[in-house]
Amino acid sequence: MSEGAGAASVRRFSGLADVYDRYRPRYPAVAIAAILEGLAPAPTAIDVGAGTGISTRALIEAGAHAIAIEPNDDMRAFAVASGLDARPGTATKTGLAPGCADLVTSFQAFHWFANAEALAEFRRLLRPAGRVALVWNERDMNDPFTNDFRDLEKRFGEAAMLAGIDFTDSTLEPLMRGAGLEEIRWLRFDHQQVIDRDALVGRVRSTSYAPRSGPALDAMIAALHALHAQYTDAAGNVTLRYQTEVISGDLVLS
Repeated sequence: MSEGAGAASVRRFSGLADVYDRYRPRYPAVAIAAILEGLAPAPTAIDVGAGTGISTRALIEAGAHAIAIEPNDDMRAFAVASGLDARPGTATKTGLAPGCADLVTSFQAFHWFANAEALAEFRRLLRPAGRVALVWNERDMNDPFTNDFRDLEKRFGEAAMLAGIDFTDSTLEPLMRGAGLEEIRWLRFDHQQVIDRDALVGRVRSTSYAPRSGPALDAMIAALHALHAQYTDAAGNVTLRYQTEVISGDLVLS
């Protein structure tokens, strides 16, 4: 991604901090435990592309000392206001000292900077036997509601739906190995988000590609209300189902 494109991707989340933190899904405790398994007690974690700090807080709650790195001013200010140690920086220029971390993570963000330069920076931050963990909440398309929800997102999403760097599972592992990471592990965990109608709208509005205002936003909200009515349970909720994917690798020194 070029420097200009990178700056544009950062700006796409300006003004979304509150809705992002309120409506984005969290991460299952079992996934966080798997990320930390085998590391020293109370490891130091650098959470890159941390947004409002959803993932940073999860790491802290699991016993890590975590620093959030976030280039978007609005998102970082929200994280700081919530009590986190959140600092400006990017995946290729974190501004941190070499060898300062046992763990470098990127939750729901690595597709914005999936390149060798970012992984080289991650490696620079690691102590011997350190770990990199990349995490996404992927929608479970086998679930009828989640599948219809994704179709609606595609219908109303802007061209930036495809924003980020295009990479595949087959290219990610060589990229990690090229940074000196070994023992690559691919793990998946069932996860879900039970939400009411307003939260369903908020979930879409938290994305970088949803319309922000005008007729397109009005049409999207109407469609979301109809989708909610189709699938709602007795409590007035719908359930988005995810597979939380964790890809991790450990630094093996020669």
